[in-house]
Amino acid sequence: MRVIADIVGRNLRIYFRDRLGVFFSLLGALVLFLLYMLFLRTLQTGDLANSFPAASSASVSAFVDTWMFAGIISITTITTGLGAFSSFVDDAVTARFRDFLVSPIRRSQLSLGYLISSFVIAMTMSIIVLVLSLAYLFFVDGLLLGVATIAIVVGEIALSCLAFAALSAFGISFVRTQGAFAALSTIVGTVLGFIAGAYVPVGAFPEGVRNVINALPFGQLATLIRQQLSEGTLAKLTAGQPQATERLSAVYGITASVGDWQVPTAYVLAVLAAMAVVFTALAAARIRSRLR
Repeated sequence: MRVIADIVGRNLRIYFRDRLGVFFSLLGALVLFLLYMLFLRTLQTGDLANSFPAASSASVSAFVDTWMFAGIISITTITTGLGAFSSFVDDAVTARFRDFLVSPIRRSQLSLGYLISSFVIAMTMSIIVLVLSLAYLFFVDGLLLGVATIAIVVGEIALSCLAFAALSAFGISFVRTQGAFAALSTIVGTVLGFIAGAYVPVGAFPEGVRNVINALPFGQLATLIRQQLSEGTLAKLTAGQPQATERLSAVYGITASVGDWQVPTAYVLAVLAAMAVVFTALAAARIRSRLR
C-alpha cells in the first residue's frame, strides 16, 4: 500500500502543479457557468415565468439555479477525472515507464496508482464545486439544503467519480500523444454539456435525441443530482401540482425516460457501479499492456 500511496501522491502533485491542466479539466463546467450567467439564466427564467405566472421570480430563479448547478457538478465529476490522466500520458510519451519497469514497482501497483489518483482528484474537485454551488444557492437564492440531501449528493458524486475515472482510464490507455489527450479533453468537456442536458433542457430536443441522451449514463447521472438539488425548488415553483411537476421534471431532465420507460434511480446506480467494476478491470489490463 505504501508504494501505491507514493504513486498517488506523485500524480496528485503533478496534476495540481499544472494550472493549465487543471483549468482544462474544468473547462466544460466553466463554459457552462459562463454561458448560464450571460445568456441561459435569463432565457430559462423568462420561459418559466411565462409558463408559471403565479410563481414568484425568486422561486423561478432558485429552480433554474439548482438545475444549472446540478449540470455543472455532473460534468465536473467526469472531466476532472479525465484530466487527472495527464500524468499517465506524459509518462508514456517521455518513456518514463521504462524507469518504473526497472524499479521494484509491480505493474498492478502502478495501474492502481493512476486509477486511485484520478478518483481522488475528481472527488476533490467535485466537492469543491459542490461547496461553491451551495454557497451560491445560499447567498443568491437564500436556499439552504438539508444535511441528508447533501450527503446523498456526495454519495452520488463519489460513485460517479469512481465510474467515470475507470471509463477515462480505459479510454486514455489508447491515447499516444499529449496533443491527442488535449484534444480529447476539450471535446469531452464541451460535448458533455449537451449530452448531460445542461446547456439546453432535455425536453427541448427531438424525441429520438432525447431518448439517446436519457439512455446514456452521462445524462442519467445528471438526473440523480438534479433530483436532490431541485426537489424543493421544483415543488415550490409548481405549487405541488402533480401534472406540472411531472411535466417540468421530464423537460428539465430531473427524470429520465426512454420511450415509455422511466429510468429508475436504482437502475442508474447499478449502471454506474457496473461501469466502475468493468472498466477498472479493462483499464488495468490495458495499462499493464502499455507498461510491457
